[in-house]
Amino acid sequence: MSLISEENARPGSRDWQLSRMRLDKNEGIRTSFIEGYCSRQSVKAGEVLDIFVSTRPTARFKLEIFRTGYYGGCGARLMAEYGPFEGKEQSVPEVGASRLRECRWEKTASITIPQDWLSGVYLGRFTTLPASPDEPYWQSYIVFIVKDDRKADVLLQCSDNTWQAYNRWPDTFSLYDDGVSPGMVSPPGIDISFDRPYGKYRQIYENPQSVGSGEWLCFEFPMAYWLEQHGYDVSYCSNSDMLTPERGLKCKAWISAGHDEYWDVRQYHSAMAMRDAGVNLLFLSGNSVCWVSPFRDSSTGKPNRILTRDAPYGGLARQKKFDELKKFVGHTTGPDEGLLMGAINVIPVNGGGDWICTQPGHWLFEGTGMKKGDSIPGMVGWEYHGDPAKISGLEVIAGGTAWQGGVNPQQWTATIYPGPKNNFVFNAATIWWAQGLSKPPGHMPVWSHYSRPHGPDSRVQRITENLLKRALGG
Repeated sequence: MSLISEENARPGSRDWQLSRMRLDKNEGIRTSFIEGYCSRQSVKAGEVLDIFVSTRPTARFKLEIFRTGYYGGCGARLMAEYGPFEGKEQSVPEVGASRLRECRWEKTASITIPQDWLSGVYLGRFTTLPASPDEPYWQSYIVFIVKDDRKADVLLQCSDNTWQAYNRWPDTFSLYDDGVSPGMVSPPGIDISFDRPYGKYRQIYENPQSVGSGEWLCFEFPMAYWLEQHGYDVSYCSNSDMLTPERGLKCKAWISAGHDEYWDVRQYHSAMAMRDAGVNLLFLSGNSVCWVSPFRDSSTGKPNRILTRDAPYGGLARQKKFDELKKFVGHTTGPDEGLLMGAINVIPVNGGGDWICTQPGHWLFEGTGMKKGDSIPGMVGWEYHGDPAKISGLEVIAGGTAWQGGVNPQQWTATIYPGPKNNFVFNAATIWWAQGLSKPPGHMPVWSHYSRPHGPDSRVQRITENLLKRALGG
């Protein structure tokens, strides 16, 4: 029995989601009633995680830590409870150079991660403790990753760089806000900090339950839930843990899941080194390896806490219809993402469509019953990959049309190509892939460009099973 199976045999919690959330205003981003952030994106057992919390008005609160997983269908297990704490209001930082909002809050608590906390994605749930039963309580999340160095079969990389890129906290301070334009823009010269709470995710649904959790519950969690349900030996890491290849070289299969848009160029070279060493790479994601996004230290010297958008990766950059490139004159573009993934970020990169089989005889489709032209409705979106790279042995195993804005056609392609050591690189070419694996408690269904996936699909599950069977040597 794997460590994951042993962990998931423990009793889960039926009360781990947010029950009462209140934003500062209608369609707002933050919940100043109680909010917080962690000192690190990921932490090992035995290491210390600092937690910073602000409450307005002053309020007592407790903190419960849950590990997300399968747990008999519950979706999470209560690991520990801390407090009560005496909360206080902490200041919203001034706007710094490059529109940086970097909190320097007073530390509320320090947690030494217990040795028996298995690698996974952990949610901390804050709950205020009213002095009177006549007063309501309020809640929000923090999110962090417990990592390890063991030789797990599967390494699931969380797309937390992208979570932070779209984080507008406290109101209009994501990588897509320039302080002038009302809509989403993509200019260079904007910095974002992990030293601030995650506000409500604002892009493809209106759900205050996302406050504090980044994009985990939306995009990657259905993947993790399914992997743990079926007992796969999986470990977890942050984008920031992939700046060198050492962690990935200890696994047989590495997975990029969900919306994995922002990569420090060192991540690209790490993934290439892993591929060349024989690790199987599974891009069960979309819009991946899109922007060169270098890390730098925080103002207090903490590593990998500030992120910026430096330039596009090469496949995106070479497209003449990419008008955004005009903003990046003088910026050095990254290497071609297609040479890693097998396909690139095509313009337009967003839309919605059906995932259509083109090579039913491929081992990938064994047991699915799919024939050429059969489709998985709504599985492509809301961003995808296309334009297959010129790599020896590369095959397009699925492809078709996605519709930007519901009406403008764009071609996408899912690909697979052989690595140098009897390994392979698979590219599902869609953010939505995990939506076809499971629908766990707390998951937030998606909808964009007048298109949506239908949820768990036996064909997506079998294709993923076939990929992992081949990758793990089964």
